[in-house]
Amino acid sequence: MRFSEHFNLGLTQPYLDFVDIKLDTDLPVFLDPSAIKALNSPWGNELASLLQTFFEEVLTLIRAGSNQKAQNLLSSLNERNEFHLGYSANESRGHGFGSGSAKSVWGALSQSAAVKTGLLKDLEDTALLIPGIGTDMISDAICNILRGPLIRYTQDMCNFYGVPLTPDVDSGPIWNAEKGRWETGLVPLPVTPFGKVILVPKILVRQRLGYKFEEYYRHFLLPQMQQEHLSARSDLVEVLSSGRERVTKRALMARFGKDKLAAVRETQIRPRVLDEYRDYIATRVSAPLTHEQFSEVEDNELPDLRSLISELKALAPGRDDADKYEKVIEKIFSVVFYPSLCNPKKQTELHQGRKRVDLTYTNEAKSGFFSWLSLHYCAPLIFVECKNYGKELGNPEIDQLSSRFSPSRGQVGILVCRSIQDRKLLLQRCKDTAQDRRGYMMVLDDEDVEELVRVYEDNPEAVFNGLRRQWDSLIN
Repeated sequence: MRFSEHFNLGLTQPYLDFVDIKLDTDLPVFLDPSAIKALNSPWGNELASLLQTFFEEVLTLIRAGSNQKAQNLLSSLNERNEFHLGYSANESRGHGFGSGSAKSVWGALSQSAAVKTGLLKDLEDTALLIPGIGTDMISDAICNILRGPLIRYTQDMCNFYGVPLTPDVDSGPIWNAEKGRWETGLVPLPVTPFGKVILVPKILVRQRLGYKFEEYYRHFLLPQMQQEHLSARSDLVEVLSSGRERVTKRALMARFGKDKLAAVRETQIRPRVLDEYRDYIATRVSAPLTHEQFSEVEDNELPDLRSLISELKALAPGRDDADKYEKVIEKIFSVVFYPSLCNPKKQTELHQGRKRVDLTYTNEAKSGFFSWLSLHYCAPLIFVECKNYGKELGNPEIDQLSSRFSPSRGQVGILVCRSIQDRKLLLQRCKDTAQDRRGYMMVLDDEDVEELVRVYEDNPEAVFNGLRRQWDSLIN
């Protein structure tokens, strides 16, 4: 049974912001540190900082000979099953750094020349340079280090989707970066017959980590070694019948080894190669899993947007169906704007509750229209107001949305309504607001939403074309 099924959400993975984990086993996806570091939001900066401060503290203790303190920090990365990510075929087991024995993990780190020389800097470096540490262990370690913000995320998602929270649940160890120690407390969390659950945003998971030992060793380190041996005309140089000289990777691995210990030894001589690999990964962070990839991983259905359009058309304008209208729009937007817009919040309070916004999305776009917006305008959040009116929108509705904008929250929003009788006049009102520097609003009615879905189903890459055209008319 999945999380969504247990809590009767009536939603499948495409409509959910979090990974819809199975409660009795693990899902073979992983938290990728490269994906976390690529986030643009303050929340993303918090996650990256927690990872950095924890690992720096462990390395500092090891280099200082504070063995017991280092082991104590690592021991809190033990097996915990509330995240349900990884390779476990049956019941969730967890494979964190603390799995089995913190002493053995500490031993691998403390004896590594990569630690002593400063070659090892980030948690993901361990996948390249520390024997016995792989994808599962790094992902589980990240889950544990990020437990604090992931608990807050879980609470937000439960509030958004209407999942009941059980009070006074043991939080498990939470990393306090300022004090450099683990802390625990009692927090509200969703609880199932399989135990407590901590949710993970689906934009952060991948099917494999960005850092890959084989890729680094074979395609970065060995080519550098080949060039050096050719230049030095070492005894590993072979002369082909054509007269061309070469040094094979097989010959290098036979002499210098092909495991992580060999990688550490050769990287110490050529630290620039590791820096080049880090830069390479930073510029090639893999995209979040698509709806199709999640469908394959979870054996789940793809989103049925046509049924949502039918549901939208069946709703009567007016107050009675206003909540249903907002929910349908949220489901459509969460599918077609994924992974650009994420972490939805409903009825967000502003100005100590004096104002509210129907929907608020975090803009984490790495490409496309919303990415372009974040580079040229203030758009960390995208505000959405849903008006299930049977009348034409006027200045009050425009002013209502524009009053939600601010230089810190963002100045871009989408006003969604049932129909537009005088589109030219409405867009001119939005243009007036933009020219007055009170924010930027795009307007979509039922026909526009239906067209958005049609374009998305035909070519997801073109889904932003209509918004871009409207934006161009807004600012010109």
